[in-house]
Amino acid sequence: MTQSPPSPTPTAGERIARLKANFVAQLPLRLNEAWQLLAQASAHPEERSRLEAMHLFWHSLKGTARSFGFRDVGHAAIAGEQAAMHLLDDPHAVHVPGWQAGIFAAITALTATAPAVDPASDPKINAADTRLPTPATPGADNLVYICDSDAELCQQLATQLECFSYRTQCFADPESLSLAVRRQRPGALIIDTAFPAGPLAGTQALAALHQEISPPLPTIFLSGRNDFDARLGAVKAGGGAYFLKPASPMALISALDDLTLQRPRDPYRVLIVDDQSETADYHAILLQEAGIQTRHISDPTLLLDTLAEFQPDLLLTDMYQPDCSGRDLAQLIRQLPNYVGLPIIYLSSETDKRKQFSAMRVGAEGFLVKPVAAEELIAAVVIRAERMRTLRSLMARDSLSGLFNHSTTTQLLEQSLALANRRNAELCFVMIDIDHFKSVNDTHGHPVGDQVIVALARILQQRVRHSDVVGRYGGEEFAVILQDASPERAFVLLEDLRLAFSRVVFTSLQGNFSCTFSAGIASSQHHHDLTGLREAADQALYSAKRQGRNRVMIDQDPR
Repeated sequence: MTQSPPSPTPTAGERIARLKANFVAQLPLRLNEAWQLLAQASAHPEERSRLEAMHLFWHSLKGTARSFGFRDVGHAAIAGEQAAMHLLDDPHAVHVPGWQAGIFAAITALTATAPAVDPASDPKINAADTRLPTPATPGADNLVYICDSDAELCQQLATQLECFSYRTQCFADPESLSLAVRRQRPGALIIDTAFPAGPLAGTQALAALHQEISPPLPTIFLSGRNDFDARLGAVKAGGGAYFLKPASPMALISALDDLTLQRPRDPYRVLIVDDQSETADYHAILLQEAGIQTRHISDPTLLLDTLAEFQPDLLLTDMYQPDCSGRDLAQLIRQLPNYVGLPIIYLSSETDKRKQFSAMRVGAEGFLVKPVAAEELIAAVVIRAERMRTLRSLMARDSLSGLFNHSTTTQLLEQSLALANRRNAELCFVMIDIDHFKSVNDTHGHPVGDQVIVALARILQQRVRHSDVVGRYGGEEFAVILQDASPERAFVLLEDLRLAFSRVVFTSLQGNFSCTFSAGIASSQHHHDLTGLREAADQALYSAKRQGRNRVMIDQDPR
């Protein structure tokens, strides 16, 4: 019996088309709801909650209809919303005979409009109009081409880069480099500005190469010139960084990391709180097409658990929702210490500027009016989500190394250990200490000592998995949390890291030198609580120190 091929994943346009078709199919039910709300308000005109429910209905209908491009439905809903708002703003209005006329007229307009609504009539149904480019992951290729007529310098630099997980290939002249780029595009270039063919032959070669290939290659220039013309020529040729010879290997590697972004960034996470599923799903699709993860809840009582589990970078919410308005939601979030800085954006069809500003006073970051263009929505989300991540990073990370700081590492270890115990999985905790670091500071100075710390931090970050955690515990001490790893696997990884770090050459006025580290490994299979696990890793580290340093030890206590 042959199996049917799997159904292709629907495109963004197809998903939005289904939402719109469902909206059109639900219009008769919405008409019936409008009549019911009017009847209830007419029976109990003194009850404000009846008027509020009627206003919420028309407001929600307006936002959804306009987002989907159904203008006539949107106009009818606007009329209904305005009529309901007038009744809410004037307490005496419901005592005037015929006060229902405005709502009645809006329902009549909606009744006349609904049968003519065609979801296929709106060009937004086409996938080409709704699909947005997903950002490519930069730095997917760690191959670096180095071009310098000094073969010895080229090889020395290649050796240093390979310690930081870059693959390298050396070239003696721009011509051979250009041929190689045409055969295989690297992740980045490092090239001298001067060659025997001319003082700016490297710059000119890169400029010519960038006319043939797209997008331009991330490029670092090395040069013996420090004048304006040489630097300007490098910028115009597409250079992303410029170093005078002899360049510090660590400075070069730092610039290369920044240009190539070797570790892919996690996508932004956006939580949408909206009682209207169609509208929430529509905006979620637009964000997802831009590579943004979304989570939608229509029940505000799920907010606290969702915040803790999803850890969003930003929250989108409508102003008007039953039981818990967007304003109430924002105030509630601002009272949570862990989410005081969480960006909140209202996504609402409210156009009254006074009401918008009033709602934002409780701590929201922005206000977008439905219907919102996809580009505007994505830009508003990305700008604020990036700022949120930057602030989080400043609070959670060590300023020198960029690694998690001591308190954050401890918190992550506690969470990881609890998860491993629940899953009966194994976790290894590693303590690392740079050998004789005090003598490095005393001999070469603290700025050079900082370079050593940054070098080890980068090696650790680049060699562990994305799911693992690397932190700076303080001074010259580091900590690594290896998820789903046995002590034996951890030992193999740490040995590889130890050898790579020992091959890094540092420079100072006192000359070149290298460093080593010692490490201790402890497993959650033997130590189920945080204190015991940390103490075991610490004791294994001290055992490595006592046995001569520059080695990795596994905790031998099987408690």
